Amino acid sequence: MYTIEMAYARMRELQDLANRSRAHQSPTAARKAGKKPRAAKKR
Repeated sequence: MYTIEMAYARMRELQDLANRSRAHQSPTAARKAGKKPRAAKKR
């Protein structure tokens, strides 16, 4: 059974991972990445 709590925990894991990978970039790189259109990002 997949609960809301499990989904929330997974969402937090992904968020932490995203924040960690963003922190490794230089401020200028992060700023440049922010200007790219979201559609260009493939998952």
